[in-house]
Amino acid sequence: MVLYTSPFPNSFLSVLHSFSWGLIFPCYWFADRLVASFVPTTYEKRQRADDPCYFHALCIIITTPIYLALLVASLPFALIGFLLWSPLQSARRPYIYSRLEDKSHANGATLLTEWKAAGNGKSFCFGSANVCLLPDSLARFNNVFNTQARAKEIGRRIRNGASRPQIKIYIDSPTNTSISAASFSSLVSPQGGDSTNRTVNVGIKRTTSMEYKGDNSGSNNSEDSREDKGGNGEPNEGEENTCIVRINGEDNGHMSDIETDTVNGQANASGPAEHSLEGDAEISKTPNHKQKEGDSGSLDSYSASRESLVKVRVGDGTVDQSTVNNKLLYKASVMKKTSVRKKKHTDETFDHEISAFFPANLDFLCLQEVFDKRAAEKLKEQLHHYFEYIVYDVGVYSCHACCSFKFVNSGLLFASRYPVMDAAYHCYPNGKGTDSLASKGALFLKVQVGSTPQDQRIVGYISCTHLQAIAGDTTVRCEQLDMLQDWLSEFRKSTSSSSTANPEELVAFDVICGDLNFDNCSSEDKLEQQHSLFTHYKDPCRIGPGEDKPWAIGTLLDPEGLYDDEVCTPDNLQKVLESEEGRKGYLVYPTSKNHNSSQKGRKASLKGNGRRIDYMLYTEEGLYLEWKVEVEEFSFITQLAGLTDHLPVAMRLMVSTGEDDP
Repeated sequence: MVLYTSPFPNSFLSVLHSFSWGLIFPCYWFADRLVASFVPTTYEKRQRADDPCYFHALCIIITTPIYLALLVASLPFALIGFLLWSPLQSARRPYIYSRLEDKSHANGATLLTEWKAAGNGKSFCFGSANVCLLPDSLARFNNVFNTQARAKEIGRRIRNGASRPQIKIYIDSPTNTSISAASFSSLVSPQGGDSTNRTVNVGIKRTTSMEYKGDNSGSNNSEDSREDKGGNGEPNEGEENTCIVRINGEDNGHMSDIETDTVNGQANASGPAEHSLEGDAEISKTPNHKQKEGDSGSLDSYSASRESLVKVRVGDGTVDQSTVNNKLLYKASVMKKTSVRKKKHTDETFDHEISAFFPANLDFLCLQEVFDKRAAEKLKEQLHHYFEYIVYDVGVYSCHACCSFKFVNSGLLFASRYPVMDAAYHCYPNGKGTDSLASKGALFLKVQVGSTPQDQRIVGYISCTHLQAIAGDTTVRCEQLDMLQDWLSEFRKSTSSSSTANPEELVAFDVICGDLNFDNCSSEDKLEQQHSLFTHYKDPCRIGPGEDKPWAIGTLLDPEGLYDDEVCTPDNLQKVLESEEGRKGYLVYPTSKNHNSSQKGRKASLKGNGRRIDYMLYTEEGLYLEWKVEVEEFSFITQLAGLTDHLPVAMRLMVSTGEDDP
């Protein structure tokens, strides 16, 4: 299948389209600004609180006639442009595929080498978010504004969060956790050039484990990694420059021995050594709508994206135990909180957390509501600093391919670190109300993630979708879920080059991401909760129809509280969502047909942790039979606090090959 790198098949149509849109755009912009001036956000209202009451009214009285006059003057040109633009959409392609040709623009990000399926398996990380990049006047109805600036900031936060080192923290001692896992997650960075796994034991009266998956943003590190992989201690496939640092409890005041392990655990070197902590914490903050201390979710530089790691060095000399503890406690007190990794439910087989950052080494990203085309370009430019392959401007316009007239595209965007082999888009023909004005649909992608020693391709399938949003349209959403399954089945058949007897490619995973606009706890969504999709695909957050796992939280934020000081930064929002009372104040909760009181009353009376309408599903059906797929980690992410009214979600899958498994 040919991937479309331009919206039209020839340059003449592209030029004609640009000319027609140039005639339309002034009218569109004036109308957008006119409506936006009458829909202030809560942030703008607070900013104007100190101004005289007549000041804002005076501004509207002055600007409204100007916008109206310019709008009327631009209407004839817009009409001519529309008559040219509309028929051109029949020749428009359903998406644009962008590949980063100049890899120097990727800030030295190490693009992944092919997986050879010869080790213990490989993990793949998926992210999904509804970013609400509508035209500014429409975005304001969701209490967000400045779409162009938000698009750039969203892209910057995602790429900086994904390119930071991966550090996992597990608190083993249930009795001494005065320094939380979140405090430790920014504290330790291995010093030295080798990228093999190592374990360092430091005498502190609490036990944590830290896994550091090395920097994927530095060219020097990548060169070191290649050299090390050629040595004796070759890392497991799927593990990038992994370092494990353990801090073990010691009651006698002496420092623990050093144990250096290779990745496969073959070599262990132990002996007495002393340790010292050095390095100061660097606090970085980038304003969202205003600068706030604690906004660690916005990382404006490469060094800041490392979340101010404090270095641990192993060297000669002695150091007092109390000095180490005091320094570590001091660093913990000033360090930004990154993520709280919780595994309170012992029957759960994977990690789950509320994180202030997108997962490190994020491989695939599915976004919804990227409706504004200028914002999509700004977002793409930022994401290309980390993702090499992007599919954007997905959808159809005018009356092409769908029953009703479409004013905007589907809003879907896909970004990947792995090459895209095939892509297909389908528009839902049954949209109703305002949703029918957008070409909401499903984007299907096939990516290559490696190859076997026998030159068989290893591939994965990812689907990104956005369903009908209007409450009560249960039947419409169920029909769309039916179409989603049928289209996905057709896509897999049409893009597969394998036969059962002689497979040319092996399927490693099949994942569905998107905003499904129903939750698993609302009584009004029972029909969707029992859909057959959930018999073929697994939801890591779900126990069954109408019941989520205790740790799962809602992904729909209450728009009225987006700019409250308690939640306007990633760190603050993370802290609030960790408590039940905080969630009741800032998340939208499931509705009940039998409860007609206010939203606050519903929140107090209903069980659950908020409306979870953003999903990540995976299946074990149709994959290579000898491989096993299981969830390693699931995250609710607060890094886009103040930029959208949804919480992004992320899931890390481990594909086990069955070879040399421990």
